[in-house]
Amino acid sequence: MKNIFATLLLAQACVTMATPACAAEVHVAVASNFSAPMKEIAAAFEKKSGHKTILAFGATGKFYAQVRNGAPYGLLVSADAATPARLVSEGLAVPGTAFTYATGRLVLWSAQSSFVDGQGAVLRNGAFAHLAIANPRTAPYGAAAVGALEKLRLLGGLKNKLVQGENIAQTYQFVKTGNAALGFVAMSDVYRGGKFVGGSAWVVPADLHAPIRQDAVVLARGASNPAARELAAYLQSDEVRQIIRFYGYER
Repeated sequence: MKNIFATLLLAQACVTMATPACAAEVHVAVASNFSAPMKEIAAAFEKKSGHKTILAFGATGKFYAQVRNGAPYGLLVSADAATPARLVSEGLAVPGTAFTYATGRLVLWSAQSSFVDGQGAVLRNGAFAHLAIANPRTAPYGAAAVGALEKLRLLGGLKNKLVQGENIAQTYQFVKTGNAALGFVAMSDVYRGGKFVGGSAWVVPADLHAPIRQDAVVLARGASNPAARELAAYLQSDEVRQIIRFYGYER
């Protein structure tokens, strides 16, 4: 009887407050473009919930392959909407748990001030040796970059200047370090609280590429993990909405 009573008290405590006995741990696969806001979100979530998050950052396409091969992720924070939907259809994610947490913006950026103009005309004058993009086969921001170049009818002329990053984070590093004079990066890499932080930038008009709708989903391995489900709910909160807007995302 005492054991039953103790269990009931613990269950009630888990509902009303975070305690060590209630804490769980969740491995989270996070699209590299969302690295900075996710670190902030995870820290706030851990403090609020008592759960522990273990974050891995990379290209969404690679995470898809890892999940198919049994990686222990409980939640996928994707750079697109197609991958979560595909995982649900393949029985590798929990039906009904996918949701859009943000819409990303693509930016043409250079670490050099005044190098990129406000209309992106620098792409036409060709006064650069390398243009960095993320791998369009595995990174949605890379696919968006290719789509924008195609609509601008510039892809053919610039193909020999393209250098590909494995993901959008590596692409940003190419440009930040000067290995590429400019590149298509995620706005979240170069924008904070209403302004760009260093360099020069052109925000690519949204009608030049497919929307970068970013969805998250609870994976099959996280189906019974309270930390996975609570983090998914937290990602949809007003508190998180303010964080992601600070980094230049729309929602």
